[in-house]
Order: sequence, then C-alpha cells, then structure tokens
Amino acid sequence: MVERAEGVIINISSYWGRHGEGMVAPYCASKFAVEGLSRSLAQELPKGMAVVALDPGGSIDTAMLQQCSPGEVETAPSPEAWSRVAVPYLLKIGPKENGKSLTCPRAV
Repeated sequence: MVERAEGVIINISSYWGRHGEGMVAPYCASKFAVEGLSRSLAQELPKGMAVVALDPGGSIDTAMLQQCSPGEVETAPSPEAWSRVAVPYLLKIGPKENGKSLTCPRAV
C-alpha cells in the first residue's frame, strides 16, 4: 500500500477508547492506544493513504460481549447484521478521513 501510495488502514477502536470507564481499565487502555497509534501513523503515511480508528458504533454480539456484558447481548446486533451496515460505510472511507476517529452507523 505504501509503495502504491493508496489504501486505507482501519484500526478497530471502541467508545471506551475515547472515554474511560471503571472496571475495564485494561480494555480502555488498549483502545486508547489504538486511537493514538492511528493519529500518529496518519502523520507518516504518504498522500493518498489513510488510517482511521473506528468505533463500531456500539456493542456487537461476540463471545467477548457474551462473557463480559451478557445484559447487552439482547440489544446488540450480530456480526452479520453489523457488517451489512458497516461494509458500505467502510468502503466510503478515503484519504480525506486520514487520522480521524470515526464511528460506524448503528446497526439495528
């Protein structure tokens, strides 16, 4: 991608990568790192490329959610339902979004 000076890197972040929360400090720290890495890398990429930190737009029904927050599973979309909303959104991301923290529209 760098050799061609085109492409988009999407780093998966979280709401908790932008807002701290008690009882999940290690998870928050890892997502804050994703946000900082994305902003720093954005300054190193050649023109024509982009890197963004993406908050999926809420919880997704994954094994982690089922284990850590079972009360949220009922209202969380499946990965498949999320992808139907996320993929068209992701395909529109380009160089003008370089370095941004984005949030995917909510899947219903």
